Amino acid sequence: MKAQKWALFFVTLALFTGGALLLARFKTHPRLGQPGVKAAPIPGRMAMKLFLPAKALDYTSTNVPEPKVVLGYLPHDSSYVERMYVSPDDPAPVQATIVMMGADRTSIHNANYCLAGLGLDPYEKSVVNVPIAGPAPYSLPVSRWNVRGTFQQPDGSRIEAHGVYVFWFVAAGDETPSHFEMLKRLALHQLRTGIKERWAYVSYYSPCLAHREDAAFDRMEKLIAASVPQFQLPPAATAVAQR
Repeated sequence: MKAQKWALFFVTLALFTGGALLLARFKTHPRLGQPGVKAAPIPGRMAMKLFLPAKALDYTSTNVPEPKVVLGYLPHDSSYVERMYVSPDDPAPVQATIVMMGADRTSIHNANYCLAGLGLDPYEKSVVNVPIAGPAPYSLPVSRWNVRGTFQQPDGSRIEAHGVYVFWFVAAGDETPSHFEMLKRLALHQLRTGIKERWAYVSYYSPCLAHREDAAFDRMEKLIAASVPQFQLPPAATAVAQR
């Protein structure tokens, strides 16, 4: 009986040790999955070059260099691109950003933290399906948050700013509007396959007047529908690439 107890102890110890070694191996030597957005290698860097279209509908755009605060804050294997879109019919710009993780998943942040750092507070949240056209049309689920914040002006006065923030997460053959769901799928996929999915965090933001959030979102939705096919791989294509 005593021998059986010792045998059970050593088997349990071996299972725990093997599991810990396996998790450590996944963490230090992860196999990265394919991106769900268009990306190209950068010689000598672990990060990749990402793309946002220069034109979509009647919008023109300006490439925004990666801010120094982003360079210092994100892990070194993060990939980043940002463009500012302007329509001749509306003075309010639309800021589009993609952040893609490498081996370090901390590149992808909770949207609440990102907005808090900008002084913005989401006061109304919803999930909306944006229709994406193309050879194989599909609906893209996105998070739409109405945000606001109070900012002090140089003369000491304070103004309340409003805006609409739209975001989602995408990997090869997978997409979700939920940060929690993205983390869950990332962990389960790695445990099941040994491959760490390379998730990207896509966001669009536009300021607007108070009570004009719906009009701002309608405009943003059209821009998203027109620009997404130019940089995000359709679900069927990324699913094939992942296999």
